[in-house]
Amino acid sequence: MPFVNVDSSTSVYVEDTGRESDVGKTVLFVHGWPLSHKMFEYQFMELHKNGYRCVGIDLRGFGRSDKPWTGYDYDIFADDIKQVMTALNLQKVTLVGFSMGGAIVMHYVAKYFSELVSKVVFMGAAAPCFTKREGYPYGLEKSACDALISQSLKDRPKMVTDFGKIFFSSENSQSKEMANWLFSINMKASPYATVQCLQELRDADLRNDMKLVNQRNLPVAIFHGVHDKICPFDFAKVMNEGIKGSKIVQFHESGHGLNIEEKEKANEELMKFIGQG
Repeated sequence: MPFVNVDSSTSVYVEDTGRESDVGKTVLFVHGWPLSHKMFEYQFMELHKNGYRCVGIDLRGFGRSDKPWTGYDYDIFADDIKQVMTALNLQKVTLVGFSMGGAIVMHYVAKYFSELVSKVVFMGAAAPCFTKREGYPYGLEKSACDALISQSLKDRPKMVTDFGKIFFSSENSQSKEMANWLFSINMKASPYATVQCLQELRDADLRNDMKLVNQRNLPVAIFHGVHDKICPFDFAKVMNEGIKGSKIVQFHESGHGLNIEEKEKANEELMKFIGQG
């Protein structure tokens, strides 16, 4: 089932390694902006080899999914995830959300918590807020998102290239080929989804959602790069304080792209967290 109809006019692409009998060993990955499920290549390869079922969604507007002109907010993305989970009959899933995907996962758990979700991993999550506001002095200024929007409308390839320069702990921590690979994934996003998601990142405030996640009493792990220049480590501290029982896993050699910079540690910590009782 590579495509799932999430509404009357939109289908999203789903990569699924199978193993339907492995209840409790299914991991649903939600990618960041403006990427696709392909960003989790190194997680899929290692986890599948170790008996996990890996499911990756290309959010609407990204990757191989349909690209409608509207509908790019966390609420609609959460609805799409619900449709995918229902269509695939997923149970006892560990939800992994990276960057914007982390914010979407937070909203999904707040809105649609059920027995289908057993654990949550916030990976470099853009949550509970991506930009600074009253009572939340962390992250980018909203004007920085406005600048990214302006750059995207003027020269989207350059905007993506410049953004990629701060994705890792340093420009030279990964090969040029790795940077080119990520660039190619980013450029498959629709230009209007790219802009509208920047608007959602700029404006969304999930602090109330975080309170609801806290009430769910789910096991929560917070994977975060100490040198993250996109979603500062302060985000991880806020989530850890706001979600009782959550644990932070620090990635000391990583910036934002911790699942690539420290892929072995990310995979090991992910499997360890899923395997805990």
